[in-house]
Amino acid sequence: MKLPHRRQFLHLAAGAVALPAVSRIARAQGYPTRPVRIIVGFVAGGPNDIVARLIGQWLSERLGQQFIVENRAGAAGNIATEAVLKAPPDGYTLLLVNSTHAVNANLYEKINFAHEIAPVAGLIRTPFVMDVNPSVPAKTVSEFIAYAKANPGELNFASGGNGTSIHVTGELFKMMAGVNMVHVPYRGSAPALTDMIGGQVQVMFDVLTSSLEHIRSGALRALAVTTVTRSEALLDIPTVAEFLPGYESSAWYGVGAPRNTPIEIIDKLNREINAGLTDVKLKARFVELAGTVLPDSPASFGKFVESEIEKWGRVVKFAGIKPE
Repeated sequence: MKLPHRRQFLHLAAGAVALPAVSRIARAQGYPTRPVRIIVGFVAGGPNDIVARLIGQWLSERLGQQFIVENRAGAAGNIATEAVLKAPPDGYTLLLVNSTHAVNANLYEKINFAHEIAPVAGLIRTPFVMDVNPSVPAKTVSEFIAYAKANPGELNFASGGNGTSIHVTGELFKMMAGVNMVHVPYRGSAPALTDMIGGQVQVMFDVLTSSLEHIRSGALRALAVTTVTRSEALLDIPTVAEFLPGYESSAWYGVGAPRNTPIEIIDKLNREINAGLTDVKLKARFVELAGTVLPDSPASFGKFVESEIEKWGRVVKFAGIKPE
């Protein structure tokens, strides 16, 4: 006589367990019901901002709610990261993640980016380009390495600031090529580029899109791009890896969310972002930024970010880079 009651209890218990899952799925299906913020740790008009606005517009059109880009520049992107870490994990505050975050994870102990930001989706990867002032006699990477070794400590390489992606890209080159160059940090890559053109500094590993017009005008000489494959924007320019096997560095961008954001919401965002990366018009806009799209699952994007954190950790240790 007790068996039916037991069966009824088990049935009710199973239903009770299923209710939270059903609720989460229903919440994800209805998401978003209000505007979503994409926090960007850099100023408006730069590559980070442009990438965020492009994917934000796509998501707004696809999901029927505004994805608003909010710029919170400063502290190498840490101000934006902190804002997202403090936000409710409900999918309504997202972070525009980039390669600088992988460096910061090795510099700032209080900003636990690696464990507190959940990966949502990759967006694009863009190359840096190794520029030299025309006064530098080297025409190839090999010639540059030979020149740098013959003149140790006499070449200055510029960056947009201590610990930035441009900085560590140059330090990786120093480490692998065995050359001694003096790092000159600027407050932003724009003034660094100005001094590069003026000859105050001799070499810079700049974002390709920033340097492209100066390369084409002859104000700068491009020796190589930093990605494994050549860039469609400069097909006649070799990669650094053609001279230093294994060398690779790129500016990459993706989307993250506060830890504990419901997986159903993360998966929904991932699907919609990946759909955008295969859309002909949106993909063409990213190509204009010299970008290669990175469609991937949240788990795979997370593994990629972890590998970048580990890689730049070795460079930070080698160069003795300290947070400002």
